[in-house]
Amino acid sequence: MTIALERHTPQTFVDPYAADPAETAWPPAAAEQDMDHLLPPPNPSERLSILIDPRDQHRLALHAALTTAGIPPRPEDRDAIDQLSALPSTINTTLQRWLSHTASQ
Repeated sequence: MTIALERHTPQTFVDPYAADPAETAWPPAAAEQDMDHLLPPPNPSERLSILIDPRDQHRLALHAALTTAGIPPRPEDRDAIDQLSALPSTINTTLQRWLSHTASQ
């Protein structure tokens, strides 16, 4: 099997996947397509009427507080977060307050 190369540049032999930038450039967008299309704001009447379990609310709030404090939860932290989420609301609020205080310093 013989491969005939049209261009004999050093890059062709070093990188067989090298492409000419002029060949791979995207065509310019039309004037009307150059605008950014934002999503419409949510409609409150279309919201689902599903209540979230308080433990799940605590879990979400704790994840948000940890991330805001610069401590993104790791997968191995899941058990600890689950145990903390099972605590009463007052304790969960205190934990979040402590984390927000550390994030503001």
